[in-house]
This record gives sequence, structure tokens and C-alpha cells, in this order.
Amino acid sequence: MRRRTHVAHRREAVRPEPAPASPAGVVPAVEDDDDMPRLSVSRRTLVLGALFVVLCLGFLAFVLPQIAGLGDTIEHIREGDLTWLLAAGAFTVLSFGGYVLLFRGVYMGGGLRLSFAESYQITMAGLAATRLFAAGGAGGIALTAWALRRAGMPRRAVADQTLAFLVLTYAVYMAALVICGLGLYFGLFSGSREWAITLFPAGIGAAVIAIALLAALTPPDLQKRLEGFAQKGGRLARLTQQAANLPAALSAGVRISIRHVRRGDPALVGAIAYWGFNIAILWASFKAFGHAPPWAVLIMGYFVGMLANLLPLPGGVGGVDGGMIGAFMAFGGESKDAIVVAVLTYRLFAFYLPTLPGALAYLQLRKTVARWRAEGRGRAVSVQPAAG
Repeated sequence: MRRRTHVAHRREAVRPEPAPASPAGVVPAVEDDDDMPRLSVSRRTLVLGALFVVLCLGFLAFVLPQIAGLGDTIEHIREGDLTWLLAAGAFTVLSFGGYVLLFRGVYMGGGLRLSFAESYQITMAGLAATRLFAAGGAGGIALTAWALRRAGMPRRAVADQTLAFLVLTYAVYMAALVICGLGLYFGLFSGSREWAITLFPAGIGAAVIAIALLAALTPPDLQKRLEGFAQKGGRLARLTQQAANLPAALSAGVRISIRHVRRGDPALVGAIAYWGFNIAILWASFKAFGHAPPWAVLIMGYFVGMLANLLPLPGGVGGVDGGMIGAFMAFGGESKDAIVVAVLTYRLFAFYLPTLPGALAYLQLRKTVARWRAEGRGRAVSVQPAAG
């Protein structure tokens, strides 16, 4: 009897408080069971992460150059112009500054309030999670969603704004493929007119843009509209309702993105700055060892090479490097040695070096979230509808 009373007392002690009522149009911010994604930073994780970076650098410095017939890459990199290498470092900082600006423009446009330091921690921690903890970007998305939930954004708003974030980011990518690809193919820009590296990528970009715009015609609440049909139509109708979730969610993301563009939101400036300064890193890397290709060729070679991110490789290691090298060799105009050294230098600045502050931001974010909890920042954030 005494033991039963003790157990009942313990259950009573840990019973959660009922959630306070919230005004209309406002959703309670964070539930107590919304735990951090399983990205534990143990000693073993840090060692494996450091080993991953070392192996990647070793691959880029010794294995890939031997495959390309370049020889000692380290010696070539040491011969680079220090001024241009410093410029590449400055462009790296500006590129990720644009990424943070894009993040703030999208998510704070959804009603969230974060300081610049908090925004930096979430974006850079997501970058580190993507590259060190999971493949395909899933780790970064999970970590970002968790942080936004803890900061006070409802789940549906997180999903909609994340899709808008992705749409704005890759809209610049696809637009650059179309503009530079068609411009090169029709002779408007200086460079190769080979259809496989100009017209074909431009067609891919145009198709993606068209699909996104067509998806915007789908009602964002399509799944809800099909509830009656699903209840009466059997299993096939229920599957149809579930399948409607993807186009409806994409529609919400595209509509929010269009709203940002119409307002002239800083989010669009952030997306352009992120990609633009990233390409500037590559430009400075070419200049450090000789001459850079024409800008249209530089942009096209960069984005065509980045398509190798679709390969199932951790962080695109090897795939993006080889893709960019192959793209610039197809365009011609530069020696193979200059292309390989420039691309490897770009990857060092744009990919590997930011991983270190990203890992530090991850540790800082854990402390920030702990502070939010201590302050009781389970705030309520008004939901911005996607329709309109």
C-alpha cells in the first residue's frame, strides 16, 4: 500500500501542466515532447566528424589530383596569389551572410522573432548537421525545424516557410541556368555554344520553374478539401488524399515565395547574395592561379557542376568537385591544371572551412535553446496563411 501511494505521488509530480488557451489565429508554440533531433555531439561523434573532414581534404589534396594527372596540388595552392585567396575568404563570409539574411527574411516573415545571432546559430548549425551527421540534407532540415519549433513557430508554419526557403533559394539557381544557358547557346554571351552544357541545363531549369509555377495553382488546403471524398470513397480515395499533400505543400511554399518577391523582401536579396558570392569565391580562386573564365561560363560551369549534388555522396564530396572540373573542361579556355586547382581551392573555402564554425554554432545553439527553456520562451506565433 505504501509503495502504491509512492508511485501515485510520483505520477502526480511529473504530470504536465495543461496548455494555456490561446487567442484565435494563434497556435501554442512548443510542446514539451518536442525533443531535439538525435544529433548527439559525443566524443565519438566529434572524432568521426573530424576524421570525415580530414579524409575529405586528403581525397581532394592527393587522390583526385592523381586521377586528374595534376600532381602535387598543395604546392600549386601555395603558389596562389595571397590577395585573391584573401578575397575568396571574404566572399565566403559574405555568402553565408546572404544565407542568414535569406533565413531571416523567410522565417521572420512568417511571424517569428529571432536575433541575428540566433539566426546565425540555426543556419550554420543546420549546415554542420547536413555535412557531418546525415546525408542528403536531412540532418540540417531536422535540426532547423526543431530549433524553429523551440523558438515558437507552429509545425505547419515551419513546413510552409521551409518550402518557401527552398523555393527562393533554388529559384535563383534555375533562373541562372536558363539565362546563362540560353545566352551562351544563342551567342549572346562569350563562351562555348555546345548544347549539352548550355541548352540542355537551361531546359532543366525552365522545366523546374514551370512545374513550380503550375504547382502554385493547386489549393494549399487540397488535402482538407478531399476529406469527404476520402471518407466515402474507400482505400483508393484515402490514398488520393494523402498524395495530394505534396502538391498542396509545394503550392504553399511557392505562393509564400511569390509574396516575398512582390514585396521586394530582403529574403530574395539574401538568396541572390548567397549564390552570387559563392560564385565570386570560385572567380577569386581562378584569379589566384591565373585567369578566370568569362562570367557566363563561370556561372554556367558552377551551376552545372553543382548538379552533382544529386549523386548519393556524403556532402557531395568528390561528385561536385569532379562535376565542376568536368564542366569547365567542357567549356574549354583554361588549362586542366588551372581548373583543378581553382575548383579544389573553391571547395576548401566554400565547403570545408565553414564546417568548423558550423559545428561551433551547433554547440552554441544547444545553449541558446536551453536558455529559451529557462526563460519560458514557448511563445505563440501567429500563422501566416499561404493562400492569397
